[in-house]
Amino acid sequence: MAIATADTRGILNPQRGAAHFTLTRHAASPEVAERIERHWIVRWDLRGRSPFTQDVLPHPCVNLVFETEGRVYGVVRHRFSRRLEGTGMAVGTKFRPGAFAAFVDIPMSALVGRSASVAEAFGADGARLQREVAGHDDEAEQVGAVERFFAERMPQEDEGFELVDAIVADMLCLPPGARVEEVAARHGLSERTLQRLFRRYIGLGPKWVLQRYRLHEAAERMAGGEGDDLTRLALELGYFDLPHFTTHFRRAVGRSPAAFLEACRAAA
Repeated sequence: MAIATADTRGILNPQRGAAHFTLTRHAASPEVAERIERHWIVRWDLRGRSPFTQDVLPHPCVNLVFETEGRVYGVVRHRFSRRLEGTGMAVGTKFRPGAFAAFVDIPMSALVGRSASVAEAFGADGARLQREVAGHDDEAEQVGAVERFFAERMPQEDEGFELVDAIVADMLCLPPGARVEEVAARHGLSERTLQRLFRRYIGLGPKWVLQRYRLHEAAERMAGGEGDDLTRLALELGYFDLPHFTTHFRRAVGRSPAAFLEACRAAA
């Protein structure tokens, strides 16, 4: 089932991207929805046009992507850039934060900032999945192959993941500037326990996840036309001042908030 959503968080300067590719999303089936947030399909046809590079500030989760080959992409600390040219498509599955850890023996910290082939992650079964997805042209059949693969491997009850899932959902509802100690207290945990939990299931700590969601909010608001007063925006997002916001944003996105805002305005 296709998802009708305008949510573009994590896609940097989505107005410009929409002129170069189409994005379709599919809801996960009930059999796997506990672990899989959604599937996504990106198609592009740039024949006769210049190549295009799309920048993304990824969510704190694993994505499984089939293009020329199937690869598992771990959590990415900084901006991820993908160059599109000619014509093509990518079939992706976005797992819930912390959900992928139970499917593989690879520590999530070892996947941070890197990818692994499906064969590396799942052995011969992964290689067969690669061939099955490649053997279909219809995106519903491709998504179906992925869903069957993971439905057969759904783990038993996992209190650690369930707790991470609940905490991350809570983080998305907290006001900007929330601190790790506040999150830990809300869930009856010590900061150290919360840190261990996130590093085991996500690969990075809760502070990083909070900061990533705050930067998503910043980029989304600037892409939506806000930002005439960047100091005010920084304070509303819980930063101490504009220089702190600028440092964090530039480190993750690769450009200053002012430069990013200018690019979004030009695309609009």
